[in-house]
Amino acid sequence: MSPVVKIIQPSGILDGTKASQFRLEISDLVEAGADVVLIDFQDVTFMDSSGLGALVLALKTVRAAGSQLFVCSINEQIRILFELTSMDRVFEIFPTREAFNSKILI
Repeated sequence: MSPVVKIIQPSGILDGTKASQFRLEISDLVEAGADVVLIDFQDVTFMDSSGLGALVLALKTVRAAGSQLFVCSINEQIRILFELTSMDRVFEIFPTREAFNSKILI
């Protein structure tokens, strides 16, 4: 049986003003039975520490439910933020959604 994959695609700036809505969306997906959550950052132009905090809390929520969370399509600014905070070692990051599909949805 293939896993239930849900994709969330935030856009614009992921900061403190959007963080609570973002966490709520993740919680809703997990409650709806998602086995795998993919966060596609293709349309996110900037993420600050509040956005990163929301992402870490989302990861905890997803893992607590026994599900998995992956990230794809991060831009250079987000990649640098992940590297500076060592979050690139915590999250599995795919360069594109296609790369995620080929590895996870086999």
